[in-house]
Amino acid sequence: MKVADYLSKYLEQQGIDHVFELVGGMITFMLDSIHQHTSIKIISMHHEQGAAFAAEGWARIKGLPGVAFATSGPGATNLLTSVGSCYFDSVPTVFITGQVNRHEQKGDKAIRQLGFQETDIISMVKPITKAAWQIQNPDDFPVMLHKAFLLALEGRPGPVLLDIPMDVQRVEIGEPSIPKLEVLKQALELPQRIAFLHSLGKALQQAKKPLILAGGGIRAARASKAFLEFAEQLGIPVVYSLMGVDTIPYSHPLHVGMIGSYGNRWANLAIGESDLLIVLGSRLDVRQTGAMTKEFKGEKPIFHVDIETAEMNNRVIGCETLTENLPSFLEHAIQLNATWLVKTDYSSWQQQLSAMKLEFADILELKNIEGINPNQFMHQLAQASSQASAFIVDVGQHQMWSAQSLEIGSDQRFLTSGGMGSMGFALPAAIGAAFASQQPVVVIAGDGGFQCNIQELQTIVRNQLPMKLVVINNRTHGMVRQFQQSYFHERYQSTLWGYDTPDFTRVAQAYGIKAQTITQEVEVKAGLEWLWAEPNKPQLLQIMIDTNANVYPKIAFGQPITGMEPEYQPLEMEGT
Repeated sequence: MKVADYLSKYLEQQGIDHVFELVGGMITFMLDSIHQHTSIKIISMHHEQGAAFAAEGWARIKGLPGVAFATSGPGATNLLTSVGSCYFDSVPTVFITGQVNRHEQKGDKAIRQLGFQETDIISMVKPITKAAWQIQNPDDFPVMLHKAFLLALEGRPGPVLLDIPMDVQRVEIGEPSIPKLEVLKQALELPQRIAFLHSLGKALQQAKKPLILAGGGIRAARASKAFLEFAEQLGIPVVYSLMGVDTIPYSHPLHVGMIGSYGNRWANLAIGESDLLIVLGSRLDVRQTGAMTKEFKGEKPIFHVDIETAEMNNRVIGCETLTENLPSFLEHAIQLNATWLVKTDYSSWQQQLSAMKLEFADILELKNIEGINPNQFMHQLAQASSQASAFIVDVGQHQMWSAQSLEIGSDQRFLTSGGMGSMGFALPAAIGAAFASQQPVVVIAGDGGFQCNIQELQTIVRNQLPMKLVVINNRTHGMVRQFQQSYFHERYQSTLWGYDTPDFTRVAQAYGIKAQTITQEVEVKAGLEWLWAEPNKPQLLQIMIDTNANVYPKIAFGQPITGMEPEYQPLEMEGT
């Protein structure tokens, strides 16, 4: 068989049932082979960034590496933002780029380019992948392909890129066997884990107000079920990062809320009051802790479990750490609980947290805004969307309102772009998620981010995907406008000045998608009923909100995590 034929058969055998692409000359052999020899559905997108985000969305639902193809030159470079998103958010993906024929490559010649669209994508992508290789020897391809898939899944997941010259794709390589994709769990030696658990157990006996901080690493490691069992055995309330929103259902008795720069006020205050913190699968970045890391830690012991050693005692120092993959740690902690855990009653702490949640309710943060309260709307949207398998959320103010207020169900996912923070993520990522789940999904996007990959509305229409598109339209790049309000004396260049939005209902209708707009709170109930009247059809609901609405609370930069705007003011200009 040819290299392209082996690739197609390998993908199908590993359970890859969808791949995403924007066609180009250097990938036509591979796409043709997949079409001829497999039942894999080839999903044609309208931009390579969209194809890569779709592969990311598919991977985050499936747990298998998502696959996106792009041709050489501009096709390959258009992948870069999405590759970086997968790298920073630990999503297993394999990106396959076509390259010019080997005899058309410049090699060591002191020229810029030899073949048409020849581009050194390997050098560009190396800093944001676990590995990137160009296949020069066709006989190496089966081993390198399997290595790419294993590497994408092993340890901290992430992207791998394979660059395949066009002539290599056509070479006959016989009938090599196709290995099964099996990733071995790498566990610590038992004494290290036992010592960590015993130390944790002793500290818990002294603690009155412990918390668990759940990070995105829990979902990345496919450890959600074990995590919930672990938390329930301990009986400790759970806060989470932006990437950990879907680690614990909203209705769970241990659910507290999101912490961080735009975290729920009561959750940030809970961090300040806590006397012990268990951190699972989180890197404790500045968006979680604020700039004041000493104040974040305070006097409390922090027990930190993560797969990546370099993240330990990186920003927040003085933590007791264990470098291990979360499934192994959680499974063994549960099995060995009788040897290290003395069950303690934290009911008074939970009652205090419940009272704080009522006192500092998210729907009360925005005062004196006109029209629809975005936090209140997120509660209403979630309550109406029980049929959704996932909420896929773009980047901006709406992202924070969503994370603060969506009521995530036990079988629902929350996907967003965390480390890269890329506007334009949600629409294509939701396409991948819809194909992966085969169930309705909800897109929540701002007017700015929605326009970044708006062309993918055609992909939704062509495939008649069950997607509910919610556009929060405040007619501005709201998060930066809020930043300008704080630090630039309300000079709104490029957020209000020099920026505009279309009527998204008319845009959607032009693509053949039913759409409505609501502007007032009294219209929300009917609007959401309309949105879900036909669950398996794409529909768009445009929500008009106050241009001047800010996201609160927000950690005032230079203040500890408990010092939040608007009550506290920043002490210096934030750098992130």
